[in-house]
Amino acid sequence: MQPVNWGIISTALIGTAKVIPAMQKSKHCRIQAIASRDLALAKKWATQLGIPKAYGSYEELLADREIEAVYNPLPNHLHVPWSIKAAEAGKHVLCEKPIALDAKEAEQLVAARNRTGKLITEAFMVRSHPQWLRARELVRQGKIGELRAVQGLFTYFLTDPENVRNKADIGGGGLYDIGCYPIVTSRFLFGAEPTRVVGLIERDPVLKIDRLASAILDFPTGQASFMCSTQLVPYQRMQILGTKGRIEVEIPFNAPPDQPCRIFVDDGSALGDASAKEEAFPVCDQYAIQGDLFSEAIRSGKPPEFPLENAVQNMRIIDAIFRSAKAGRWESV
Repeated sequence: MQPVNWGIISTALIGTAKVIPAMQKSKHCRIQAIASRDLALAKKWATQLGIPKAYGSYEELLADREIEAVYNPLPNHLHVPWSIKAAEAGKHVLCEKPIALDAKEAEQLVAARNRTGKLITEAFMVRSHPQWLRARELVRQGKIGELRAVQGLFTYFLTDPENVRNKADIGGGGLYDIGCYPIVTSRFLFGAEPTRVVGLIERDPVLKIDRLASAILDFPTGQASFMCSTQLVPYQRMQILGTKGRIEVEIPFNAPPDQPCRIFVDDGSALGDASAKEEAFPVCDQYAIQGDLFSEAIRSGKPPEFPLENAVQNMRIIDAIFRSAKAGRWESV
């Protein structure tokens, strides 16, 4: 298969530190260009990462006929407008999460995809990591009986007012940044959609972003609950509980690319973790896998497992959690 020529719009840290190096090691991705509104910055990262071309504007990169696909890690409020511009320029788009600021905005991307015929996908790399594929396989096989509950926790500590994650007017806050992960993985495991949600949010009095959020998602056959925070000790864990056992995902979201990952399968026959059995997964980079799968979809023309409509649904759930926290009641999705 001929590798896909990629361009990166933005020198955001998620791209330069994680995604670009991973895609450069992948089988089917060839990073050919990077763009920034600051040409010197684009040239700096192009040199440091060994990227052939550097552009001083996103428009210049989109005008490059050699570029077939674009990775968009811009701040959240720029995801939709620049993904649309990229698709209209004839590029396929892999866009960072959250794909939009609300479901209505995300629906604009569906219209752009339908209008241009270009592939647009939300970059939830966790769904292609072997540990999550195995967890879903075990659930489907009935290894833990009937799935009834999924519980998640995802936190970090960040109070820098200049960080984009702390700017409320451009889509900052914990629910957009990290709460989206337990939402999408719960849907991944249940293979269904929640019908209603309830949420509780605490906002930073100065930054105005949601710094602590909790939610319950009511699925047809069970419940998912999670808490996320941008101002707590860094930690993450997911518990998957069924009628006959449980699965624990040790590092569910920031799976390291340089060490094995583990899940634990437990039938509950002993207190604590005494009856839990470890399953380890060889070293892999989930960003490289994500890039290869997207490139393969471009070359094959086959629809992705998680089309853009899936991203719109994730935004509907986030919208409902925000509404619930404001209204103090359950909200329909």
